[in-house]
Amino acid sequence: MGRVRTGSRLERVLRSGRFAVTAELNPPDSADPQSVYERALVLAEVCDAINATDASGANVHMSSVGVCSLLTRAGYEPVMQVSCRDRNRIAIQGDLLGAAAMGVRNLLCLTGDGVQAGDQPEAKPVFDLDSISLLRTARMLRDQGHFLSGRKLDSTPKFFLGAAANPFIPPYDFRPLRLAKKIEAGAEFFQTQYCFDFLRFCQFMNTVRSMGLHKRAYILVGVGPLRSAKAAEWMRSRVPGVVIPDEIIRRLSGVPSDQQRLEGKRICIEMIERVREVEGVSGVHVMAYRQEELVAEIIEESGLLPRRWISELGQTNPCEEYNI
Repeated sequence: MGRVRTGSRLERVLRSGRFAVTAELNPPDSADPQSVYERALVLAEVCDAINATDASGANVHMSSVGVCSLLTRAGYEPVMQVSCRDRNRIAIQGDLLGAAAMGVRNLLCLTGDGVQAGDQPEAKPVFDLDSISLLRTARMLRDQGHFLSGRKLDSTPKFFLGAAANPFIPPYDFRPLRLAKKIEAGAEFFQTQYCFDFLRFCQFMNTVRSMGLHKRAYILVGVGPLRSAKAAEWMRSRVPGVVIPDEIIRRLSGVPSDQQRLEGKRICIEMIERVREVEGVSGVHVMAYRQEELVAEIIEESGLLPRRWISELGQTNPCEEYNI
């Protein structure tokens, strides 16, 4: 998929063929940088890059650009998430240049959850851009060296451009087409929503491969542990875009309550083992809200430390058991 051109360590890992691991650092409700460093230290030992979320779920936390400033200062590899919900194109372009000046090399372009999903629904949404127009804007800054206004830049940012994908919500046939549109807009890697429905993911990837999209961008599958059956029920009813099949809820409910956290961890590890064998998958993106130590345990117990090269993983495709 081309040569490395941004200085991103994540880009180097993916282009080399290594199975990449990223994880989310959930920003603190605090102005103390130490809370960021403590969480980042755990993740940096097991991940190739750390996502700094941008008011995910429309809830206020330390800003993504602020977290990235701290991460780059400490020598970590951040993925800066940018949501279009809260800022117009003027503010966003300024943030992109500022992030690049701090050493941010990875960008995840998001439309953003609606304000009604968060704890301040009276906030006024912006949505001047969406994820696709944001990708085009970031690519314009990088490749053409000018703002949306046409005014030239004195120097250009170097971004490895990413976007989100959600294969698990209808219309299912549209999801690979949406992926293609984002690739056309500039996306070079994707991080998906939580994968709890492996069959649906296999169906998505079957179409992705038939369209040749897996050869045009890197796909990192979102995974994460569930604390309990109750937590899983809450997530699928309250968190936008999260789909958790009934069979997962039943599996968690089938063990004693004090064992459900461990069972949720097992489910996550099993999902990593399955998706890493799917052709076209280039890595995993591990999400566990304020459970950084658990993320490290999952990555280690999944056999992802030390990293194994894709060529060593064999050619079996677990989707074949579903005949898709």
